[in-house]
Amino acid sequence: MLDIFQTEIEKLTKKEERKVYVYTPDYKGNFPVLYMFDGHNLFYDEEATYGKSWGLLKYLEENEVPLIVVGVECNHHPEEHRYGGRLSEYSPFDFSDPEWGDIKGRGKITMDFFAYELKPYIDENYPTLPDRKHTFIAGSSMGGLMTLYALSEYNDVFSRGAALSPSIIFAPERVFDMVNKTKYPKDTVLYMDYGQYEIGYLNTRELYGELSSLLIKKKVLLESRIVPKGRHNEATWEKAIPFFMETLFY
Repeated sequence: MLDIFQTEIEKLTKKEERKVYVYTPDYKGNFPVLYMFDGHNLFYDEEATYGKSWGLLKYLEENEVPLIVVGVECNHHPEEHRYGGRLSEYSPFDFSDPEWGDIKGRGKITMDFFAYELKPYIDENYPTLPDRKHTFIAGSSMGGLMTLYALSEYNDVFSRGAALSPSIIFAPERVFDMVNKTKYPKDTVLYMDYGQYEIGYLNTRELYGELSSLLIKKKVLLESRIVPKGRHNEATWEKAIPFFMETLFY
């Protein structure tokens, strides 16, 4: 069953509501919860930004996955620097980009909403297992960066995550500093990957190798992959679903 409702992230924008998609298994029980970014790209091709979704609804239903999935739509404003769109909402850090200019990182506001407003609402209205052990988070690209941020700075809420093609190139020094300073609980689990055909962009391969090594050094239980023939798109992330689901359910 898939519910859809509208919400507004106070302090982030008062001009734009966004959809929240909530998938619940159609059988009785209480379930872990996976919170995800870019909710509009997860379930339906007709709502996806580029006309191709992750196909997540089909996967969950066909495999009868005992999991609630909560996906929050991103901000679609094209003028990132003016309105604080997706790059701003999904970045924990300020950074500069040649195309968009100076970006103000509002990731903390976004994660405060996920952890302290959305999660209590979901726990109150859906059959969840609300403890940290059963609360996961996942995303791709900037959403993958936010997953790293969530597991680092909100580890009292989220114990496991999946960061697909995380956008670490915008502020790599800040990412490494964040991971270095974090004392991860010993049960922190992370799936992280990049596609074969995207990892050669700039110095992503080197950064990814260094980040994977650092996370292992920090004793994060890491599953790290380079996806054969993978690209930076929803079709590749769809193929990764069985892999990161297995990791989340270790």
